[in-house]
Amino acid sequence: MSFDLMEIDFAPLIISLRAATMATIVTFFLGIAAAYFVSGYQGKFKGLIDGVLTLPLVLPPTVLGFLLLVLFGKNGPLGKFLTAIGTTVIFSWPATVIAASVVAFPLMYRTVRSSFEQIDQNIIYAARTLGVSEWKIFWKITIPLSWPGVAAGTVLAFARALGDFGATLMIGGNIPGKTLTIPAAIFFAAESGDMNKALLWVILIFIISLIVMTLMNYWTDYQRKLIISAGRK
Repeated sequence: MSFDLMEIDFAPLIISLRAATMATIVTFFLGIAAAYFVSGYQGKFKGLIDGVLTLPLVLPPTVLGFLLLVLFGKNGPLGKFLTAIGTTVIFSWPATVIAASVVAFPLMYRTVRSSFEQIDQNIIYAARTLGVSEWKIFWKITIPLSWPGVAAGTVLAFARALGDFGATLMIGGNIPGKTLTIPAAIFFAAESGDMNKALLWVILIFIISLIVMTLMNYWTDYQRKLIISAGRK
């Protein structure tokens, strides 16, 4: 097989990277906030809340896409509101960000929550005894001690957002130059019999994903060594 790179439209690569980056930013803040809340919540609904937040991880992407389509469609609650203010997100680039954020969120949430719950609570109690505010405890103790998990969750969320197909296709469509991402480009290239183009996209997303995961492994190991080194001092 041979590739003529001059004939390849790299718009799906740019769209995918932009959407995955924006989705990672969204899930970074929402995932940390949700993880912090659930890890400290001791009510009887904790299992239910955790199940709802983790549900996108186990539901088929097409199911998530359908639910988003219902929610943001012209007859959906959010769709009606957006229509009333003169805008819509269905089959637009923001739709790809929304879909990617939803599918990536559980990975960020679960990874960060696990890191939060591994922190020695005696350190938190000691800080509270000394009169340190919850806000300072969060930024000065919780985040630094759980940073390897936060970094790992961020990278995993980016990789998951980059690779989403079903949810993105359902709510964003496959408009060339606008919502056509790499996974969708692979599917439609293979469906049309253009195996060379499909293989090119497969190689590109494989390389990007491998680089991201490798960097995550090195970064996580480096952060763990820093924390261990700081603990020995």
